[in-house]
Amino acid sequence: MISHKGVDYAKILKRYDIDAQNEASPEAIAAKMLPKDPVLKKVAETVVWMKFKDVGPATTEALKTKKPLEIINDGLVVGMEVVAKLYADHIYYLPEIMMAAKTMEIGIAIAEKQIPGGRETKGTIVMHAAEGDPHDIGKNIAAVMVRSSGYTVIDMGKDVDVDDVVAEVIKSKPMMVTGTALMTTTMTAFPRAAEKLVAKGVNIPFMAAGGAVNRDFAESFDLGIFSEKAPQTPPIADKVKAGYDWRKIRANWEDIVGGV
Repeated sequence: MISHKGVDYAKILKRYDIDAQNEASPEAIAAKMLPKDPVLKKVAETVVWMKFKDVGPATTEALKTKKPLEIINDGLVVGMEVVAKLYADHIYYLPEIMMAAKTMEIGIAIAEKQIPGGRETKGTIVMHAAEGDPHDIGKNIAAVMVRSSGYTVIDMGKDVDVDDVVAEVIKSKPMMVTGTALMTTTMTAFPRAAEKLVAKGVNIPFMAAGGAVNRDFAESFDLGIFSEKAPQTPPIADKVKAGYDWRKIRANWEDIVGGV
């Protein structure tokens, strides 16, 4: 008869699915990403856990020992980066994104008052949902993430006429324009808009995104680049700011969005 003496049943009955869930919990992800500095960590946590009432006191207290931009960039924005990770991992959803963004905006407003001349923007991005498309949730989430990364967003809303997009780009001279489409019948607005921009001498990246769009389509027309999901938009914007044109974004796309 086989002896079972000394057998470690913990290894045999190990629940790897439970271990994976624990590693992917909001608390575990936040612990890896939150600032080590206790003051900035406290500020960032108010964003991650959507603590509307706590962000003001935490930011005000932090201003006693930290510079306003440090609180914004290394506290509030880092908190929103954690939220973006939780969203990308399907742990947080749209309500959490919007509540966290509102919390962050409260903190930023308090910190910005202590910056002479206000917070300097990284650049301007025009965002819209395609002509004929009433779906703007993806665009709204991306806009939150882009704003939290320090960019100025001109949000044109949903179902935006191609000519209106072109006119806004000519007027505001952004570093990039983005469009989202959830319907295959509306995504054709992007190459039409890009063609008109090229005809007017505009050479900025035109990001195509949304459920109807894939990378092949986004890169099938001049200016077109692709974003598969909202958290990829800020790192792509950072590369545009660093001088990448739409061709270089395409060539380095995997490296730019890797891990996002």
